[in-house]
Amino acid sequence: MEAKVFLIFIICLYTINTCSSSTESVDILPVKEEAEKVQVAVYYESLCPYCENFIVNYLIDVFTEGIDAIADVKLFPYGNAKVNSNGNITCQHGEEECFFNTVEACAINTWPDVHDHFPFIFCVERYLYYGNFDKWESCFEELSLDPKPVKDCYSSGLGYQLNLQYADMTNSLQPPKKYVPWVVVDGKPLYDDYIYIITNICGMYKGPNLPKACFRCLASSKHPISGPHDRAIPLHPVTYADDSSSPLLSKLRSSLMSFMFNRNLAA
Repeated sequence: MEAKVFLIFIICLYTINTCSSSTESVDILPVKEEAEKVQVAVYYESLCPYCENFIVNYLIDVFTEGIDAIADVKLFPYGNAKVNSNGNITCQHGEEECFFNTVEACAINTWPDVHDHFPFIFCVERYLYYGNFDKWESCFEELSLDPKPVKDCYSSGLGYQLNLQYADMTNSLQPPKKYVPWVVVDGKPLYDDYIYIITNICGMYKGPNLPKACFRCLASSKHPISGPHDRAIPLHPVTYADDSSSPLLSKLRSSLMSFMFNRNLAA
């Protein structure tokens, strides 16, 4: 319950929409029960700076703008990790990333409803995004969540088993994942157009009623999208499995590219 209240609190903090700079409040039109929700899958790794940026600055809008009324969102915290022949998991950004991937996998397992586990994952990723690695545990207190189930999951080995499950699901993707963040909407990857997640959800929803945010997003877009593209050179920042850049360099590059993108939107 407290986690859902946290989402309402976040709405008050985030007044800039992914698709529009409008600060007016968002009302959600009633969605008929028979309308099939758009299926959204987010494949990421906890210390990838572009994944952090996507979760903290873009995916959050799916919830604060009421787009979750027409979309089922599932998170897969594994990314570009690899399972070795001996069963050990190696993460792209080191053991610390394996730790946070497991913590977030345990959170999803502990609180299966996305409205319960996403506030926690958002909170953790927000601390990681700003480099406050040692403050992530404060998310339990901030959201009035019991840390014991997540910590027991991690220490008991259940977290490791969850990671293996996420590995299987990630590695069996068709078409295969090329990089992270890797966002799939109704079975179609968005490639590096993942930042347009709201536009794509709204465009794929077949129900009779849309959240007003969809109309505002589409009507105010200065850069209409013809559809996701598998570009040889991604326009928006991504992390390939063989990317050996340091986390600091990647984060600086992510911040610079986000700044340039937002400046172009405002132009």
